[in-house]
Amino acid sequence: MRVDRFDFHLPKERIATEPLEPRDASRLLEVLPAHLHDRTVRDLPSLLRKGDILVFNDTRVIPARLKGKRGTASVEITLHKKSADGGWKAFARPAKKLKPGDVFTVAEGFHATIIAKHEDGEVSLEFNREGAALEAALERYGSMPLPPYLSRPAMEKDKETYQTVYAKKHGAVAAPTARAPGRTRAGGHP
Repeated sequence: MRVDRFDFHLPKERIATEPLEPRDASRLLEVLPAHLHDRTVRDLPSLLRKGDILVFNDTRVIPARLKGKRGTASVEITLHKKSADGGWKAFARPAKKLKPGDVFTVAEGFHATIIAKHEDGEVSLEFNREGAALEAALERYGSMPLPPYLSRPAMEKDKETYQTVYAKKHGAVAAPTARAPGRTRAGGHP
């Protein structure tokens, strides 16, 4: 499939920077053979038929963006994949300042060690906490990893509003979206 066929221009003023309230007033596109219909999410129950299957994303987005220091240098990391060994892969800015063995300090008593450096600004790191203690530190010191096309800094309220309404289990590092960096794709916005 050529995904570039889904690209289209979307003026910045048409990009929502915050979820619509009430959430069920969000737009929904009904696609039928030879027909497109603008709907809202609250119309969904009337569109469902016996035998239809709904899949719900119930993963809660964690505050995966962290600002800290490597020595005196400011560094920002965005977690993007938990490793099987309990570590994390993350994108670092600026990555050139980091090397294996460096300590990325977020706050007193909360830090990560850079385990490996990869291409395109990616690093592997290991925190000095795990499980519930790491989740609590991320909640306290992290911010939501908003997509760059929102063009605004994360706000405290994003920890709740930048979630699917079904969010329960912690673990996602970004809300579901259909937009690739630098272009818009048919589908939607978180």
